[in-house]
Amino acid sequence: MDHLTQGRHSVLKIYIDAENGIEVDDCAKVSRQLSGVLEVEDPIRGNYTLEVSSPGLDRRLYTLAQFEAFKGATIKLTLSRPFNGKRRFTGLLCGVEGDEVVVRSGDEETLFPFDQIDRANVVPEFK
Repeated sequence: MDHLTQGRHSVLKIYIDAENGIEVDDCAKVSRQLSGVLEVEDPIRGNYTLEVSSPGLDRRLYTLAQFEAFKGATIKLTLSRPFNGKRRFTGLLCGVEGDEVVVRSGDEETLFPFDQIDRANVVPEFK
């Protein structure tokens, strides 16, 4: 969930996911349900636009559980500080070991401390 404010206009973005994927009808159903709840509860002052969507093919990974779930996918990482002189890495997500994310690039596996990962996204693969 993201709540973005730009001047007088606000956007509340809600991301939904399911094991078998998300379709437009799923987004519409959740949007209708949330609109009713938000209208009654009124947690956001002023006018805003509600957007409901799937995380997309290039979904962002936020938790260690998500890193584990996408084991085998190619990912892009941006670190909060340089590691071996670099902040950006791309490679095969091999999994999680404790509080570190294991990424293989070529023949080399690197363990990145989770708390140093600023941003991570799955790289879409089209076959």
